[in-house]
Amino acid sequence: MQIPSPLQPSTRTLLGPGPSDAHPAVLRAMVNPLMGHLDPEFVSIMSQVQEMLRGVLKTKNKVTLPISATGMAGMECCLVNLLEPGDKVVVCAMGFFGQRMIDVAGRTGAQVTTIQAPWGKTFSLDEIRDTVSKVKPKVLGIVHAETSTGAMQPHIKEIADICHEHGALLVIDAVTSLACVEVDIDGWGVDAVYSCSQKGLGCPPGLSPISFSDRAVEVIKNRKSKVQSWYLDMTTVMSYWGQDRVYHHTGPISMIYAIHEGLRLVLEEGLENRWKRHWNNHKALKAGLEALNLHYTADASCQLPQLNAVRIPEGVDDLKGRKFLLEKFGIEVGGGLGDFKGKVWRIGLMGYNSKPSIVLLALAALEQALANQGVKVNPGAAVGAANKFYAQS
Repeated sequence: MQIPSPLQPSTRTLLGPGPSDAHPAVLRAMVNPLMGHLDPEFVSIMSQVQEMLRGVLKTKNKVTLPISATGMAGMECCLVNLLEPGDKVVVCAMGFFGQRMIDVAGRTGAQVTTIQAPWGKTFSLDEIRDTVSKVKPKVLGIVHAETSTGAMQPHIKEIADICHEHGALLVIDAVTSLACVEVDIDGWGVDAVYSCSQKGLGCPPGLSPISFSDRAVEVIKNRKSKVQSWYLDMTTVMSYWGQDRVYHHTGPISMIYAIHEGLRLVLEEGLENRWKRHWNNHKALKAGLEALNLHYTADASCQLPQLNAVRIPEGVDDLKGRKFLLEKFGIEVGGGLGDFKGKVWRIGLMGYNSKPSIVLLALAALEQALANQGVKVNPGAAVGAANKFYAQS
């Protein structure tokens, strides 16, 4: 066997659906010395992470912590802990990740009822109210920010009210929304939420922040059957992250350092300032995309600022365009999933990457990528439109 050379990965600008570029301060935090995962000093760091995560999620939930795995483990954690075989669950699917929630919920042995919205659209309260009143589920699951379509589900508080009126718990997917747009777990009345480290928080992938309300914790404690996943069983994970700090698994020390710094930076900037920053850069990007005649997949009323999904123009090859961006500019954008495969580019402006310099770079590169495939563009128009927005904002 020939021993490989030391790693020297290429520098990329990650403007896809995730991961996004980590904040330099987060990367610096990760090179701090390792310590034992039950070291009293590390236990103190864990407590600080929990308290800051409560602040970013806007919750007082005691069971608030980062699962030692990526966002999809957060989805599975919420569902396998709250659902038992035979339970009724409603899943609202408006894209790829809603479909994945259906799959995960079904694997718990629960009876899954689904309601579907066209990709790029969201659900009305009447649709949800009608289904919940008929099914009377134990849990309703919905994606807050659908990464596959760039659409954001509104009225989360009202959806929670509908659930609670009928004795159901509300689970939301905040993988793409946390630290980019408003997330208010207590104010909205959400019972369980999961997210990820590699998007709005500006950290590498590897952790999934979750939070369970007291109502949800009671459901977990009163289960009739064991949680089907040993690793994600909150009855034991809670002991590791609770006051007792009972050994459960070896915590990912460097990733905890990373999310500690990521959360600290979010709170230092201020939640409202951070949300405003994402909206402003989205509007500048949108102005430039319109100058390139690129149109969003999501309705104007529900477009995400941090994930901009645009339709690929007629005659433009998806893979060729993304390859051009990667090879010529070192920029990664995402392709479409599911119904949108080959039809959509997904442009992320998340966390550290939501800033004017990135917006202008992306627009200049997209102009060349389109021109390379014969699309007539007005040179400089996209960057000019974005700069005009910034000058007026």
